[in-house]
Amino acid sequence: MEAKKTEKADLTRKSGMFLNLGLMVSVGLVLLAFEWKSYDDLALKDLGTIDDDFEELLDIPITEQPPPPPPPVEQPIIEEIPDEVEIEEKIEVNFDVDVKEETVIKEVEISDAPVEEKADEIFDVVENPPQPQGGMEGWNKYLSSNLKYPTQARRMGIEGTVYVVFVVNTDGSIQDVDVLRGIGGGCDEEAIRVVKAAPKWTPGKQRGRPVRVKMRLPIRFKLS
Repeated sequence: MEAKKTEKADLTRKSGMFLNLGLMVSVGLVLLAFEWKSYDDLALKDLGTIDDDFEELLDIPITEQPPPPPPPVEQPIIEEIPDEVEIEEKIEVNFDVDVKEETVIKEVEISDAPVEEKADEIFDVVENPPQPQGGMEGWNKYLSSNLKYPTQARRMGIEGTVYVVFVVNTDGSIQDVDVLRGIGGGCDEEAIRVVKAAPKWTPGKQRGRPVRVKMRLPIRFKLS
């Protein structure tokens, strides 16, 4: 004969509820374990008195050292000469020297040292500058008679002023002829040729003696 359970005694119907309750209790215990805090006993403890062997600090005053004493000054030794010692040396005094009141001392005159001039020195400015024969009027006549207008410059219509530089020696001869500023077309070469072929000049003088002087002169080329 099979025994049947009553519905009230059948616990299988409530197994789901017990399972949920068990899970809730176990989860709660786990959370409580993680959240549990322990606190140390923070009550004040009496450490007692500590005996120290430190000596009391004394205030040591700052002492200033006095400066060293100055070195002793050596006093000169004075030797006394006894009064009884006689000086045997005799000083002869000659009073027969004739002094003439009319004696006059001449004043010493200091003159400037002469300026040494080099023989090959070339001056730019002198006291008496060189002069061509007949002066500048004679120089212009010489140029008008001997200067030839270059064919190339005439053909190209070139005209203007050529500035030449040259040295007049102590004997009046001319050397080192060169062009400072030219105009081309053969005019520069013609100006050099005319100056080199010029007769001797009167040399320049410095302090009365002839010296070499550098001259600069213009030579004009103009088409008629």
